[in-house]
Amino acid sequence: MKHFLRMLIQVCLYFYCKFLWRCLKFVMRKLTGRCELQRICYNTKPGASRTMKIETSLRGSKSKLLQTSVSVHPDAIEKTIEDIMELKKINPDINPQLGISLQACLLQIVGYRNLIADVEKLRREPYDSDNPQHEEMLLKLWKFLKPNTPLESRISKQWCEIGFQGDDPKTDFRGMGLLGLYNLQYFAERDATAAQQVLSDSLHPKCRDITKEEISKFSKAEWEKKRMDKAIGYSFAIVGINITDLAYNLLISGALKTHFYNIAPEAPTLSHFQQTFCYLMHEFHKFWIEEDPMDIMEFNRVREKFRKRIIKQLQNPDMALCPHFAASEGLINM
Repeated sequence: MKHFLRMLIQVCLYFYCKFLWRCLKFVMRKLTGRCELQRICYNTKPGASRTMKIETSLRGSKSKLLQTSVSVHPDAIEKTIEDIMELKKINPDINPQLGISLQACLLQIVGYRNLIADVEKLRREPYDSDNPQHEEMLLKLWKFLKPNTPLESRISKQWCEIGFQGDDPKTDFRGMGLLGLYNLQYFAERDATAAQQVLSDSLHPKCRDITKEEISKFSKAEWEKKRMDKAIGYSFAIVGINITDLAYNLLISGALKTHFYNIAPEAPTLSHFQQTFCYLMHEFHKFWIEEDPMDIMEFNRVREKFRKRIIKQLQNPDMALCPHFAASEGLINM
C-alpha cells in the first residue's frame, strides 16, 4: 500500500510540475514576446549549454513536430526548421539568426543519435578471421605498434607483447566486437608516438615519485616494502578494449553530449568518438601511474575511480575533453 501511495504521489507531482512549467512558459511568452526556443538561442551561448537546453525543450514539447525533430534525417533538418518557425509564427526575415542557431543544434542532436547507431553497429559486428578486411586491420595494428619487429606468424605468442591474452587476438574482441579493434588501430596509427610510448610503459612501468607527505603516512615496514616494490604494468590491448567499453557506455548514457556538443560545430562523427578514445587511453595511463596500484587485481578499482572522475568532468556544461596530442588535431572548440 505504501509503495502504491508513493507512486501515486510521484505521478501527481510529475503532472503538477509539468502543468506549472507549461503555465510558466505561457507567461514568459506573453512577457517577452518570444517562445522558449528563441529565449534559449538568444540568452545561451553556443555549445553544450544551448544544445542540451534546445534538446530538452523539443523533447518535452506537446507538439508532435517538435518532439520528432530530434530524430529526423540530417537532410530533412532545414525543412524541419522552416516548419518549426512556421508553427511558432516566427518571421525568418526578422529573426534570421534563430534558424541558423536551431540548425546547428539539431545537427548536433541528430548527429549524436546517428553516432550511437554507428558505434553500436561496430560493437555488434564480431571479429571474423575469414574476413580479409578484419585481418588486415589486425596486422596493421601490430605494424603500427611494433614497426621494427616482424610478426612471425598470424597465430603467435608475440601478440602478448602488445597486450593480448593469447596467441590469437580474435578471442579478445568478443566483448566490444570490431569497435575495440577500430579504436586500437586508430590510436596506434593517428598518434603512433604516444601509443608506442604507452605500450612501452605498460610493459616496463616506472614507479612515480612519492611525495614527502605520502612518505609520512607509511610505517617503516610499509615504506620499505613500498620502496622495494616494482611498479605494476598492464596489458595494453586488453586495457584498450576495456577503455573502449568505457567510452561506449559514456556515449550511450548521454554523458559525452557535453564533450561532443562543445567540440563539434555540427554533427559529431565516428572520428570524434575515436579521438575521445585516444584521450581516455592517454589519461587512464597517467591515472594508473598516479594511483600506483599494488597489483593488477586493483584494475577494476582504478578503472571505476577513473570513470567517476571523467563523469564528474563531463557534468560541467563547458567541458571539452580536448587532448593535446596528434590524434586530436581535428578537434574544433566552439
